[in-house]
Amino acid sequence: MSSRRNARERVMQALFAFELGGGSPDSIAQTIIRPGFEDDPASFSFADSLFRRTLEHRNDAEEIIRRHTRNWELSRIALIDRIILRVAICELLTFEDIPPKVSINEAIEVAKKYSTSNSGKFVNGILDAAVAELVEEGTLHKTGRGLIGIESISRNDEEPL
Repeated sequence: MSSRRNARERVMQALFAFELGGGSPDSIAQTIIRPGFEDDPASFSFADSLFRRTLEHRNDAEEIIRRHTRNWELSRIALIDRIILRVAICELLTFEDIPPKVSINEAIEVAKKYSTSNSGKFVNGILDAAVAELVEEGTLHKTGRGLIGIESISRNDEEPL
């Protein structure tokens, strides 16, 4: 497993703990995210940043999820799936160097491992729609490596970028 995948899994676990038990983000980062990254400061830095940015952008992410889950109350979506979606949307919005396809694929794999048998498809559908919306709105900002594959994302399913 890649260290970035491990980081994403730890972030999901930390967000789950935060959601259920509260506590300070610093304490949760030190007890859930840091272990295992003692010899990998770059992965810990990525995980810590992803955790904190996901907390910071929670409302933005939930609004995006809400727009793509019509006829579903957010509370009816499995908590793990909501957290995975928040993390991926945060990556899409705030990590300009991560390609959208990487964020989506990683979220799908984490959902398959930690949630229901249908979660991978559900997460994929929501994130595909979210990326298309962000491209259409012009709010998906990617640079460097983050541009890889972006030309294949189409607006309104008609024309490539």
